Amino acid sequence: MIRAIIFDLGKVLIPFEWQRGYDAFAAASPYPAEEVRRRIKETGLFDGFERGKVEPHEVAERVSNILGLSVSFEQFREMWSSIFLPETIVPEDMLERLRGHYRLLLLSNTDSIHYHWVKERYPILGRFDASVLSFELGLRKPEPEIYREAILRAGCRPQEIFFTDDRQDNVEGAILAGIDAVQFVSVEQLEQELKARGVDW
Repeated sequence: MIRAIIFDLGKVLIPFEWQRGYDAFAAASPYPAEEVRRRIKETGLFDGFERGKVEPHEVAERVSNILGLSVSFEQFREMWSSIFLPETIVPEDMLERLRGHYRLLLLSNTDSIHYHWVKERYPILGRFDASVLSFELGLRKPEPEIYREAILRAGCRPQEIFFTDDRQDNVEGAILAGIDAVQFVSVEQLEQELKARGVDW
C-alpha cells in the first residue's frame, strides 16, 4: 500500500526550458545565446551550485564576468530563473486531493536561486509536507544517500513510497533504494500509474 508520494520538481511539476535562460542572458550580453550556453557550461558551476557548495552571489559574479554582464543580483536572479514556464504540469487540485490521503514530498536536484524563485511564484509547492533538496543536503540524484534521506522524511518503508521523475537514471536510483518509481511522461500516464497502485484522490 502506498503511503507517501514523491515528486521531482522540474519537468514534472513545473516546466522549464534552458534556452529561455540563454536567450535572457544573451539579451543583456555581447554574446549570442549559443555562446552564452557554452561559456556557462564551461564554468562547471551547475554541480557545485546544486550541491550548495557555491553561494548564489558568487555564481552571479562569475557568470556576469564571463558574459560581460552589468546587472544587479536581482536582475541576475530573474534571468537565471527565466527558464521556468508559467503553467504547472501536474494540476494543483490533484496534489491537494492527494495530500488529503498521502504524505507528499518533493525530491529535486536544484539550486537555491531556482528553488526560492519557484517557491515564491508557484503556490503548488505549498502542497508538500517535506522537501528533499540537493542544495540543502550536498547530494544529488541518483546518489543513494539522497533517496535514503527521502525515505526517512517520508516516514514509511521504501516499498510504501511512489516516486516519479522525468529522468530514467533518477528513477533507477530510486528503484535501487527499494522505492516504487516510474519515469514521468504525462499527467495522464501518472494518473494511470497511481490508479494501478490503488492510489485514490
